[in-house]
This record gives sequence, structure tokens and C-alpha cells, in this order.
Amino acid sequence: MAESVTNSYFPSQTAGDKEKASHEYGLKVSSAIEREWFNGASGSNKYASTGDSFHLLRLYARGEQPIGKYKDELSINGDLSYLNLDWKPVPIISKFVDIVVNGISERAFQVKTFTQDQHGMNKRSAYMKSVLKDMRSAPMLNAILAGTNINLYENNPAELPGSKEELDLHMQLNYKQGVEIAAEQAISVTLADNRYDDVKKRITKDLTVIGIGAVKHNFNESTGVEINYVDPANLVYSATDSPYFEDIYYVGEVKEIPVNELMKIYPDMDLSEIDKSSRTSKFGNGSSSRDRADNNFVKVLYFNYKTFANEVYKLKTTGSGGSKIIKKDDTFNPPVSETMEYSKLSRSIEVVYEGVKVVGSDVLLEWGVAENMTRPKSDSTKVRMNYSICAPSMYRGKIESLVGRVTGFADMIQLTHLKLQQVLSRMVPDGVYLDADGLSEIDLGNGTNYNPQEALNMFFQTGSVIGRSMTADGELNHGKVPIQELQSGAGSNKINVLVNTYNYYLQMIRDVTGLNEARDGSTPDERALVGVQKIAAANSNTATRHILNAGLLLTAELVEGITLRIADIIEYAPAKEAFIQKIGAHNVGILEELNELHIHDFGIFLELVPDEEEKALLENNIQVALAQQGIDLEDAIDIREVRNLKLANQLLKLRRKQKHERDQQAQQQNIQAQSQANMQAQQAAAQLDIQKQQAIGQVEAQLEQMKAQLDSQKLSQEGALKKELMEYEFQLNMQLRQMEAQTLKGRDDQKEDRKDKRTKLQASQQSELIDQRKNNKPPKDFESSGNDILGGGFGLGSFDPK
Repeated sequence: MAESVTNSYFPSQTAGDKEKASHEYGLKVSSAIEREWFNGASGSNKYASTGDSFHLLRLYARGEQPIGKYKDELSINGDLSYLNLDWKPVPIISKFVDIVVNGISERAFQVKTFTQDQHGMNKRSAYMKSVLKDMRSAPMLNAILAGTNINLYENNPAELPGSKEELDLHMQLNYKQGVEIAAEQAISVTLADNRYDDVKKRITKDLTVIGIGAVKHNFNESTGVEINYVDPANLVYSATDSPYFEDIYYVGEVKEIPVNELMKIYPDMDLSEIDKSSRTSKFGNGSSSRDRADNNFVKVLYFNYKTFANEVYKLKTTGSGGSKIIKKDDTFNPPVSETMEYSKLSRSIEVVYEGVKVVGSDVLLEWGVAENMTRPKSDSTKVRMNYSICAPSMYRGKIESLVGRVTGFADMIQLTHLKLQQVLSRMVPDGVYLDADGLSEIDLGNGTNYNPQEALNMFFQTGSVIGRSMTADGELNHGKVPIQELQSGAGSNKINVLVNTYNYYLQMIRDVTGLNEARDGSTPDERALVGVQKIAAANSNTATRHILNAGLLLTAELVEGITLRIADIIEYAPAKEAFIQKIGAHNVGILEELNELHIHDFGIFLELVPDEEEKALLENNIQVALAQQGIDLEDAIDIREVRNLKLANQLLKLRRKQKHERDQQAQQQNIQAQSQANMQAQQAAAQLDIQKQQAIGQVEAQLEQMKAQLDSQKLSQEGALKKELMEYEFQLNMQLRQMEAQTLKGRDDQKEDRKDKRTKLQASQQSELIDQRKNNKPPKDFESSGNDILGGGFGLGSFDPK
């Protein structure tokens, strides 16, 4: 078997499939991995050194870093007997790690799938063509529906988009194939069953603390799809310069397993080799802090090795003229001849071999082609390994982390803290200076001595001091103020310097990590505007965006692997029905779609829920649109439910446009309605005027008719009254004539008798005549005047008695 020219550790990948499947080939691969990571050419232990560096970073992140360097800094030739300090580290980095990890963990996301296979794309295209057809035929279809009550729409007319832009949003927001919903449901249930939220938080902490995160997925016939957290300190992988590890050809992890548990899994393994491995569990220089003192634990390497395999088929021409394909191994190589009735077909595909080896021994527990390899439907010659790894700040194999940037500043903060303790322990209280010679020159004059104790008592109780400016000999007294207060100000100055130093290195941590006061929970500047605080918080989020993106990348790769494994379960696994029922227990309608899951190839993307700043920007846009009456309240509710910020803004613009068009249409309808109302009002006024004139004419005609009737009735009544009057007058005249006749008849008889009265009568008549003349009265006439004449000049004079 030929060895690789570029790397003498690993066997050649050009070997045949039979050789690659052999136990010896697997042992060479696993031994090469062990040499590269546990016992390099120079005796280095890459696995131990990497684990130790990660372990140290994790201690810093917990505030539990080793204190030996601080003791070495403050000791004198290793002597710490004169120092009485609290050596416990200040957990300053823990605060920043928690801020980043908890902030990113709060960013929820939704897994979105879309079918990118030909069947799914054809279905999506057919739906779009159907919607476009209904949109273009809407006027005609509406007329048919109104005229015949027959609905010829292929889709719901109430939900049809109104424009191409609205159709694009409809396809992104509302259109979802049943198989896509089934895939999303299956992914969500699988993530929930494996408690991926907790795994994701651990991955985020690894990305923050040590700069690398990893996760693994596999399939178990009893439990289904499993998601396992992988400690990057236990990882081994081939050399790569890519932060996304897409070009590695082997990857694995080392686990420490008790011997008794290992025997349960592999009861046929060689115990002597296992015992030898447990006794020599330290590799290289043996200084790794990860080595256990307990020999009952064994280091076991689980690894994936990517290589290629040859698929060879024999193409044979049958007697009927058809073709028949027979699968062969890669050693099949028929001679080339024109008379041959068969030929060779072959292709190379990527495969993954899985192995399990006891580190430090030649015991290879497992080796073979992996079962349920995840292959994308778009390119079945490619294969994906079970591990997803990302180190966003890696360069030439060197991994950088957020915590690694600030460990030096954390050390300086710890030293400053220790120096502060040192200064505080050495500070003394303020004292007084007592001049004994000055006291000896003082005479209180009352026979008592002014000794130092008495002077101190007076000073501490009253603050007063007695002194003499001149001595007893009349010379200048240099101790005229015998008591002076001593200020111990040197310690306070040192404290101020150390506090400033502490704040300086704390600010350096903020500057290096980008976690400013607006995000790390410190009290904000009261003079800073709210907008400035928000901008600072947004900038801080931007500084740690690479950690968020790395976690989303790992999740997306994991979900893609889960999708492929679920498709394999649906197609091959005996647990198919149990899995379908488990998923379908929440939604029975997706059971039929799940049965077709394996024929689809899905594209996966994560829809990240907007953070508070992004929500605030969107809400501000919504409030502005509402204030300007650009959208309705129902539109604002729909926009807030869209988690994709870009789609939410597009929906906001579309709803504003639709609202503007509706307002214009409503305005035009109002104008038309107003015009129609004015015309109707004018027509109504004209009709009312006509009706008024007609009513006036009718009233006038009725009045004339009533007048005529009244006149006729009046004439009738007047004629009746005049008739009665004339009859009454006629009777009076008849009576008068009779009386006159009687008077004339009796006049002769009484002429003689009344001669004597005639004179009186004449006198009386004369006096009456005189009175009439004086009063200018007409002669008295008993005849009616004009009352015996009817209308038309008809009189009753002809009826006078003759």
C-alpha cells in the first residue's frame, strides 16, 4: 500500500475501496490523527496545549484564573510573609461574558424551509402562474361572476395580490407548501426534544470565551435524530485556514470513558491493551492539567474520515437490444474491445468512514463506512460530516476570542486591586506633633503644671492650645505652638492613583471588546441624550455581531443535517411510523406531506427576531405612518407580526401605497358622489318647484271653484231672503191697502163726524210739516225702496194691488 507523499502519517486516499474498508487502513488513519494531536514530531502535545489554553480562558471567564503570577509580582524573592492580602481574583470578565452570552441567547429565531428541488420549484411556479392568470383576468372574471354567479377563479379572489410587488411579498410571507410546513414542524420538534436552546447557549459561551464552537448530530435507531454538544477542547481536526472548517477531511472528539462502561459497549476488546493505555494516559511532556489521576478512565477517540469511493457498474447489452446495469466493485476493469457486449460505468463519490480508537494503544474498536450519511439532494456525490464547527476569528489556525483579548487588562486590574489592599493596610490615622520644650516655657499661674498629657487633653477636647511667643529670657520662642496636627495624605494620593488606574484598565476592556457603558449595565451619563445611548448600544451589538453570526451558522448547518437525516428516516428507518406519529401528534394535516419528505431538497435559512433597537426603528416608522394616516391600525398589526425586518419594511411601504390608492379612490368616489348629490339636489329642487306651481294652480282653481260655489250659495240665500222679504212686504202692503180702503170707505161715513177734528188734524199736519222743514227731513214714506227688485232687473211692482 502506497503512503501519501505530502503526509507520511496518513495512508494514501488513492487506495481501493476494499483496502480503505480494511481494519489496517482504519488503524493507520487513527494512528496518524493520534500522532498529529498527541505526539508530534517535536514531542509536542497539541491536544493538551490546546485544552490548557482553552481551560485558562474559561477560568478567566469565571474569575478563577491562577493567582501565582500575582504572587510572583508582589513577592520579594518568593517571600509573602509580610503581605496579608485577599488573593481571590476580581471576576471582572465574567460580567462582560454574561452580557454577551445572555444578550445573544435572547435573540430568538425561526427555522424557515423552502423546497429547491425540481418538483417543489415546479409547484411554486405553477402557483405563481395561476395567481398571475387570475390577476390579469380579474375584470372579466368579476363580470362573469356578477352576471352568472359562476366563480371561474382558480384562487380565492379576496386574497389575490393587486400588483407584482404585492405578489412577491405574498410568495415570501403567505405562500407555504405543505411539505415545507411539515419539514419546519419536524425540525422544531427535533430541536425541542434535544433541548437545543441549552446546547445553543453553551455554544455561544464557547464562541465568546475560547473563540470556537461545535455541535454534532447523528442518528440512533432507538431515539431517532440526536443533537450533542461538543466541547471544542476535546476536538481534533485536520489543518485548515477556514473559520468554517468546510475543507477538513477528518474530525473527531476525545472522550474519557470508564473502563466498565467501555466494556459494555465493546465486550470483545483486548483488556491488556486497555490497561496499558490507562497506565500511559499522559502524552508528550505529561504536563497537561487535563490528565486524570484515575486510571479507570480511558481516552477514546471518535472520528470521521472523509475520502472517496468508486461506484462501478457493468453495462450489458441484452439479446433483445436493451441494456442492463449490474453493480460491481472498483476492481472491475473489462478489456476494451469492439466485440464486447458490455462496458464499464463508474463515478467517484465522497464517503465518510467512522472510527473509534483507544488513545495510546493500537486498539481500533470500530471502523467502517458511516451509515445514514447526510448527502444533499442537489449533489448526491457530496457528503457532510456529523460535526459543525466555526471559529469566526481564526487566522492560520490560531483562534482568537473575546476573552483572550482582555486577559492582560484583567491581570492589571487584579494587580491594581491587590495594590489597593496593600496601600489600605499600610495607611495610619492622622496624629499630632507635641513640642515638649514649648510646654516647659508655659506657666498657667495657678500653681499647676502644664504637662504634655494636660495639653493633649485640652487639645482633643477643646481644640485650643496655650503657647508663649517669648521665652523667660525674653528671646523668641520657636516652640510657641507646642501642639501641631499631622496629616497622613500620602496614602490617599496613592489610592486615587490606583483607582484611576483601575478605571483605566476597565475602560480598556470596554474599548477592546466594544461593550460600552450603554450595554454593560453601568450607570449612563445623565447628560447623554436617549438617542446617543441607543446609538452606543447599537454599536456595541455590532462589535459582537460575529459571535451571533457564528452561532446562526452552526444552527443553520445543524438544521440542514437534521433535515437530511429526517428524510432518511422517512425513507429507510424502521422507526418511520413512530416518528411520523410523533411529529403529527401536533398537526395531523402534515402526515401525508411527511411521507413525501424524502423526495425534496430543502433550502434552510434562519429568520432572526429583531432586537429591541430594530423593533424600535420599525415601530417608529409605523407610528409615523399612522400619524400621517398612511396606514390603518389593522395594517400596523399585520406589520408587527412579521419577524423579518426587511420584509416588514417592504410590507409597510406596500400598505402605505395601497392606503394612498384607496384614499385617492375614495376621494374620487366622494367627488362623484358629491356631484351626483348636487345634480340630484338640483333635479329635486326643480321637481319641487314644478310641484309647487302645480300645487299653487290646484289651490287657486279650488279657491275659484269655492268662490263660485260661495257666490252661488250667496245668491241663492240672498234670493230666498229677498223672496221672504218681498212676501212680507206684499202682505204689509195688502194690509195697508185694505186699511186705506176701509179708511176711504169709512171716511165718507165719518166725514161729518170728524169735521170737528179736521181742523185739529190739519193743525197737527201743519206743525209736522213745519217740523220737517225745520229739520230738513224728507216726507215719510212707508214703501220699501229697492228691496222688491231681484237680480237681473226683475221687480215685483207688477204684483202691486190695483
